[in-house]
Amino acid sequence: MPRFLLIVLLAMQAGAESVPLPGLQQPVEILRDKWGVPHIYAKTTDDLFLAQGYIAARDRLFQLDLWRRVNTGKLAEIVGPAAVPRDRIARLVRFRGDWNKEWTTYSPDARQIVAAFVRGVNAYIDSLHGKYPIEFRLAGYAPGKWAPEDCVARVAGLLMTRNLTREVERAMDVRDYGAELVEKVRPPDPFIHLRPPAGLDLKAIEARILRDYNATIGSTRIDVDQGSNNWVVDGTRTVTGKPLLANDPHRPINIPSLRKTVHLVGPGWNAFGAGEPALPGIALGHNEDIAFGFTIVGIDQVDLYVEKLNPGNTNEYSYKGQWKKMEIERETVAVKGRPDETVELRYTIHGPVIYEDRANQRAYALKWVGAEPGGAGYLGALSIARARNWQQFLKGIATYMVPSENIVYADRAGNIGWVASGQAPIRKNWHGLFPVPGDSGRYEWQGFLAVSQHPREYNPPRHWIATANHNILPKGYQPELGYEWAQPYRYRRVAEMLAGDRKLSIADFIRMQQDVTNAAAKQFQQILRKHAATAKPPMREVYERMLAWDARISVDSVEATIFNVWITRLPEFLVHSPLSARMEIGTTLGLLEKEPTDGALRLSYDRTVAELEKRLGKDRSQWQWGKLHTLRFQHALRVPEQYASQFNLGPLPRPGDGNTVNAASGPDFRQANGPSYREIIDVSDWDRSVMTNVPGESGNPDSKHYRDLLDDWAAGRYHPMPYSRKAVEAATEERINLTPAR
Repeated sequence: MPRFLLIVLLAMQAGAESVPLPGLQQPVEILRDKWGVPHIYAKTTDDLFLAQGYIAARDRLFQLDLWRRVNTGKLAEIVGPAAVPRDRIARLVRFRGDWNKEWTTYSPDARQIVAAFVRGVNAYIDSLHGKYPIEFRLAGYAPGKWAPEDCVARVAGLLMTRNLTREVERAMDVRDYGAELVEKVRPPDPFIHLRPPAGLDLKAIEARILRDYNATIGSTRIDVDQGSNNWVVDGTRTVTGKPLLANDPHRPINIPSLRKTVHLVGPGWNAFGAGEPALPGIALGHNEDIAFGFTIVGIDQVDLYVEKLNPGNTNEYSYKGQWKKMEIERETVAVKGRPDETVELRYTIHGPVIYEDRANQRAYALKWVGAEPGGAGYLGALSIARARNWQQFLKGIATYMVPSENIVYADRAGNIGWVASGQAPIRKNWHGLFPVPGDSGRYEWQGFLAVSQHPREYNPPRHWIATANHNILPKGYQPELGYEWAQPYRYRRVAEMLAGDRKLSIADFIRMQQDVTNAAAKQFQQILRKHAATAKPPMREVYERMLAWDARISVDSVEATIFNVWITRLPEFLVHSPLSARMEIGTTLGLLEKEPTDGALRLSYDRTVAELEKRLGKDRSQWQWGKLHTLRFQHALRVPEQYASQFNLGPLPRPGDGNTVNAASGPDFRQANGPSYREIIDVSDWDRSVMTNVPGESGNPDSKHYRDLLDDWAAGRYHPMPYSRKAVEAATEERINLTPAR
């Protein structure tokens, strides 16, 4: 026997944990590497995903249980009556169509995979025999059992389709301030004039319409608020001669991490990457042949319909001149500390009714792509993760409906590509920018764009592709995907770093992902330069200081602090309207370029100084960005003080802001969102790929993997993604042998 195999066999026999697992067909190996990532080796598909469910629950049971409750409308059971409205919305938006089509849309074996996954979760819960992790003991409840349908709950996808909030806000703004000002302050992209749909009474649009909806897609805290980058380069631009792919999806930075990394090896599977802990498979990563990663596109996948109720019977609504009966379902919601409550789930032809104003005979219905078969978030990746080439990848893209994603691609043959995925509704006679009247029948979707009609690239002559939630519409592209995009500054900086012909390496990609040069700050400097020559003291010195700055948002930079506060105070001096508070930085800079004004710059700077003196003191050397811009990891469980240091982490001084590649956005100059997970994939040798997942792979506060990746993440360090069996064995720290229970 070769010496290497003998060492492996002895290691497997000594020190391995053996776990009998009901439902398992054959033994399964789980090798956990030193960074906490489980590598699962199984002989059948059912065993592979049963084991993934088991280890996901073992690592993240409280997070999984909270996900299930939030997404299926069972939160009030543990937090009390305040959660009943959001439980109603969660139940309202669940799938109500053809279940066979629902499952087969993701992949032919999706139901089999999901069923095995939830059996694994339930098997771990059963194995605890009531001795649940500390979170459950502190919160005073037990984890619930899973059903396959829980994994296709819709709230997880709903929170990634936020156009509804903007529709309501835009309608209220046009009503209160006029379309001309709204077009100036918050212009659609590409620009079109804002004309409310015929028949829409703007007075009927109020913020309270979205009260329960916004609560449902908001964060969850239990007592006892994004963007992304990806890019890929072909072998002509790399030191290895093969493609390199980078991805860092930006979402709320939570504890435990939003992402769970896993390596799945079984029949038809050898995939390594990350996904949502409560779902089987991976959403981004690589298999033996291709690599893939995503950023949000922002296709407009949702509309709000204003329905007219029958004054004599509020269970009826008007549609094309006739009264139609609402579909009504009643459900019982368990409520902590109170008797169960009965909620009504009401539906019109357009979708679930999220709010009713019976006094004014109106109901507000949600129409969105999540109501369609295959509309659960991320599960379309079950097909993508097994694609072997570009053609199979495109076939998998057709199953990826929610959320809409820019998915970049690379393969071992040297090809690179990109597709803007996600269901895109066809609106024939309106643009989706406002709520629409539901009664006339004029504002109906006319199906969806075919995947072949979506923007895409394959082996472009520039030899690279990048997306950063910016406007990705190709020149001359006709279909209307949407009018709301992230600011272009992260993309511009990525494009700037990819320009030229030098050969790029993993180290170069790491530097790119950690880059904190702000392209918006450079644009601001160009504006200041026009004013500096004629400025008088003390503003001349201010301009000169800001022009000497390297535009990097580093933790020790005073200029970074001044810039970030200054640019947020400028709008009120450019547009004398409450709308100025919602101006984006690109609009602010655009107005400054078109309408240069020394007064606005001077007055907003004075406001900046006053604010920073209040926050950080009068010693300007102490106005360092890292003292203002920090990150705290707050657990969903609001624990007693004696447990706070066990569950919560930080604060950490953080570089970057919302417009740097190393993105770090959040309210009031605090980081709340950013790249909690990063990966750089080397197609020439999968074992050379690297990643990081903050603060760790485990959700157990007593595990060393709860926080062991935090320092490396904060310092910009990565760890390997061992893929070959030899590399996995060399990195293995823990062995778990799952055996069929007899």
